[in-house]
Amino acid sequence: MKTRIFVTLKGGVLDPQGKAIHHALEGLGFSGVNDVRAGKLIELDLADGTSDDDIDAMCKKLLANTVIENYRIEKVTA
Repeated sequence: MKTRIFVTLKGGVLDPQGKAIHHALEGLGFSGVNDVRAGKLIELDLADGTSDDDIDAMCKKLLANTVIENYRIEKVTA
C-alpha cells in the first residue's frame, strides 16, 4: 500500500529555505510569487493492513517534528 506523508512547517515558523526559493525566483524574473513555504514529501510502501494508527504513530515519532511541523497522510490508490 503506497502512502504519502506531506510535512510542512506550521504557520509562524520561520522558513529560511522558502525565503531562499522566493529570492531566487525573484532573481529569475518571476515577480508574481508572494510567498514560498517549503516542505517535504515522504512516500512509504507499506504492507497491506498497516493500520491508520500505526501510520499516524510513524509520523508523530519520526517523520514529522510535531512541535514545528504539520503532516497530512494520503493513501495512494492504484
